[in-house]
Amino acid sequence: MQTIAIDWSGRDRGASETIWLARVRDGALVELENGRDRDEVVAEAIAAAEADPRTAVGLDFAFAFPAWYAERRGWSTGRAIWEAMRVEAETLLAICEPPFWGRPGHRAQTLGPGLRETDLRAAATPKSVFQIGGSGAVGTGSLRGMPHLLDLAKAGFAIWPFDDPALPVVVEIYPRLLTILAAGGPVVKSRHRDRRAVMERCFPEQDPVLRERAAGSDDAFDAAVSALVMARHADHLAALARVAPDAPARLEGEFWLPPSDGQRPSAGGSAGRGAGPSIGAMTAETALEDARDA
Repeated sequence: MQTIAIDWSGRDRGASETIWLARVRDGALVELENGRDRDEVVAEAIAAAEADPRTAVGLDFAFAFPAWYAERRGWSTGRAIWEAMRVEAETLLAICEPPFWGRPGHRAQTLGPGLRETDLRAAATPKSVFQIGGSGAVGTGSLRGMPHLLDLAKAGFAIWPFDDPALPVVVEIYPRLLTILAAGGPVVKSRHRDRRAVMERCFPEQDPVLRERAAGSDDAFDAAVSALVMARHADHLAALARVAPDAPARLEGEFWLPPSDGQRPSAGGSAGRGAGPSIGAMTAETALEDARDA
């Protein structure tokens, strides 16, 4: 089985420089490249699955919106959302009207919750898909990414959890948590020495040239580590649970995390006796390190 992780970008210009594709085959990192735009990197993922249908692809953007917004717009399925974004995404980004925000002069929206259920359960709370400007904004990449899910579905991919699971499959990933899980603790991804240390300590069996390439930038690091973590849990990706038709995740999406050590902690954040720090605690520590390094 092969796993592919794509560190996405919503940039209007120069996206190919920051979009990285990592491919792991039979446990070995065999490709880590940038230089493809959004259309090209999706085409590469499709070609990879045509060559080997036992493929899982992880994409680093939100696959949908909070349910209240989808319902307000009359979208009852993921495909309805993605079809709408194929037509409306650029207009929504240009006008930045509520619930979208983040551009100069546009305050955070108050029409409804900014996060999906999967976001709220995460130990490290992601940014809102409605934020399309400012530090850490994920909305632009998400709106420009959603239409590509239609291309992947047309090519035969199951888009989990919107579809019943089958291979090849596409899942939403959250690289920040996957890197913390891989490292077993906080990672200051803005520091080259920290990225290199993680690659050398956690993935010593991988090609040293590709390990150093992964350490070269945040984007390359996120793609490589995500693909490697996915590969370690290939059996889980090959047998994902079917989500009930009336579950919120069928409309909002759900980002993938490994089972067991990747489970989201309860609201109390308890990691259990002898289990070490929770993901939430490690994430908080990472945030402090990032602030000190700024």
